[in-house]
Amino acid sequence: MFVGFFSFLFFYFCLLNNTYRNITKMSPVWNRLIRFIAADSKVYYGEPIISGDSTVDNLFKADSLEAKIVTGDVFADDAVVTDQIVKVTKLLAPLSKEEIPIIKCVGLNYKAHIAEGGRTPPPYPSIFIKPTHSHAEAFEDIPIPKLAYETLDYEGELTIVIGKTGKDIPIEKVGEYVAGYTVANDVSCRKWQRDPKYAGGVPQWCFSKGFDKFAPFGPAIVSNKILGDRPALDLKTIVNGEVRQSTNTSDLLFHVPEIVSFISQGTTLEKGTIIMTGTPAGVAMGMKTPLWLNNNDVVEVEVAQIGKISNKMVHA
Repeated sequence: MFVGFFSFLFFYFCLLNNTYRNITKMSPVWNRLIRFIAADSKVYYGEPIISGDSTVDNLFKADSLEAKIVTGDVFADDAVVTDQIVKVTKLLAPLSKEEIPIIKCVGLNYKAHIAEGGRTPPPYPSIFIKPTHSHAEAFEDIPIPKLAYETLDYEGELTIVIGKTGKDIPIEKVGEYVAGYTVANDVSCRKWQRDPKYAGGVPQWCFSKGFDKFAPFGPAIVSNKILGDRPALDLKTIVNGEVRQSTNTSDLLFHVPEIVSFISQGTTLEKGTIIMTGTPAGVAMGMKTPLWLNNNDVVEVEVAQIGKISNKMVHA
């Protein structure tokens, strides 16, 4: 009788342990991830040492940002957050260009922004892409090509980071594929997007938004273990110190589970993909007298609990 009882306990323990391991595979080993340059001039990935409500950009600005080095594939469950602590001398985008297979984007996804543009809400997420060469670091200057000098616009966005490759992902399982969230600016040239003399009879999105370095992002990825599958976070876009966009991501028409599930229909969504979830009201295009971006304008995009990116627009 005792042998049978202990056999049952052993079986039950193994079942629980296996379930636990399967659950842990749904999330990365880190809570926050940064990519940075240390004092030895080498690039590292790390778990930033955060206390209270601080964000990595604030700590970096105060010259007090440190991180535990992360080794291995940062999305894999066998990655290691080491005990080696180093000081951050330069913050980069949390992923390199080579680690991102594609940048996917959602248009017309904030209710107030849809109204601002005089459009009707789409029945499904409206998807376009940016090439990986649109990748830019969290704080670097953005070179603006001459053909995009006019009608240059900003779009601050909460951005999803895919941590596991998947296809036809059910809404209820999206959390298993999302590593976390970051902040991005979907830099856009409106004349190439909407002006019939340039874009043709219908708006075109990919060329007008896909110039080199037109997708700065960072300064960290914050795991969905912390922020959940439907994060409700304050988002601000600031141009030369003036707040232009201010909203909460709860105003999203399609939230994270709906976006990821929709995009993955019939399409392999690869690990490392970043998905910009759309921009709120307050873009220059929506103004009665548009305040387009000009040479040397500085655009900051900030999302609560994640941090802020800051980029100067520079005519190339």
